[in-house]
Amino acid sequence: MPEPQPATVGSYGEPPRGFRLPAGTALGGVGLQVADLGRSILFYERTLGFRTISRGTAHAVLAAQGSDAPLIELHAREGARPMAPHGRLGLFHFAILLPDRASLGRFVGHLSAIGVRAGAGDHLVSEAFYLSDPDGLGIEVYADRPRASWRRNGRELMMATDPVDIGGLIEAAGDEPWNGMPAGTVIGHVHLHVGDLARAAEFFSEALGFDRTVWTYPGALFFGADGYHHHLGANVWAGSGALPPEAHDARLLEWTIDLSDAESVAAAAKSLADAGFPVERVAGATEFDEFVTHDPWETSIRVRSLRAPQPHSAAAPTTWPSSSPSP
Repeated sequence: MPEPQPATVGSYGEPPRGFRLPAGTALGGVGLQVADLGRSILFYERTLGFRTISRGTAHAVLAAQGSDAPLIELHAREGARPMAPHGRLGLFHFAILLPDRASLGRFVGHLSAIGVRAGAGDHLVSEAFYLSDPDGLGIEVYADRPRASWRRNGRELMMATDPVDIGGLIEAAGDEPWNGMPAGTVIGHVHLHVGDLARAAEFFSEALGFDRTVWTYPGALFFGADGYHHHLGANVWAGSGALPPEAHDARLLEWTIDLSDAESVAAAAKSLADAGFPVERVAGATEFDEFVTHDPWETSIRVRSLRAPQPHSAAAPTTWPSSSPSP
C-alpha cells in the first residue's frame, strides 16, 4: 500500500461529473420528530447544553449558548414510537461540531460529571462521542483535527475508528468549566441509513453535487463539499430489508444545506430536476432562494441561500416541475 500523503486542498475527493456544490457550503439546522416535547427539551438543555430560543405547545427551537442561529427544531407527535435500533432507514446520527478540542474536552468532563455514558471514536480527521436522545435518535458530538493533520491514500481521504485519547481531551479542556454548547457550535454533518450505496452516490453526488471523499469504509460512503471531510455519511448497516420510518416514528424530519447565493441554489435545483429527482419550491420564498428535495429513502433535505428566511420550519414546500419524471 502506498505511503499516506498530506491531504492538501484539491488533492483528495472525487467530484461529480456535473454540478458541484460551491465553496462555503455548510449545514443548517435539523428537524426532529419526538414523542414528548418537555422530555426532549430537558435532555437537549441539560445533557447537551443547548438553550431554547422559542417554544410552542408542540414545537421548540434550540440554539447554542450566545447564538440565536437555530440548530435543532423539535416537533412533538404524541405517541411517537422510539426510533427502532435496527431495520430502519433514515437517521443514523446527526453530528454537532464544536469549535475546538478544548470545548470537546469540557463536554466530555460534563458527561462524566452527570453520569452519562457515550461511545467514542478517533476518526483521524476528528474526535467524536456518540449518544442517543430519549427517543433513540442518534447524536454525535465532535471536534475536527487541524486540516494540516489530515492524510489521504491516492484521492481518498483517510478516516478510521480508533480509540480516543480521553486523557488528552481532558487536559486540553484546562480549568474552564462546561457552560453549555459554546458559540461557534454548528451542525457539522448528518449520517443516514440508506438502501443502496450506488443509488446514494447517484443522488447525493451526481445530482445534489457533493464530492465523494471516502469510499472504502466498510458499508459506507462519505460526501463533502469545499474540501470538508464529510457533510454527509451514508451506510447500508440497517440491512437489506430495512424500511423508511413511518409517520408515527421518532425520526429525522429534515436536514438543511446552506449555500452562499441564490444562483447556487438554482443550479442545485436544476441538477436534481434534470436527474429526475423531486424539487419543491418553498411557498413565500423568492424563486431560487430555497427548495426542498427528498432522497430515494424519503428523508427531506432543504437547500437554501443564506439570504433565505429563517427559521425554515414555517415555510411549506410546493412542487416545482421537473424536466424529467421523478423516480
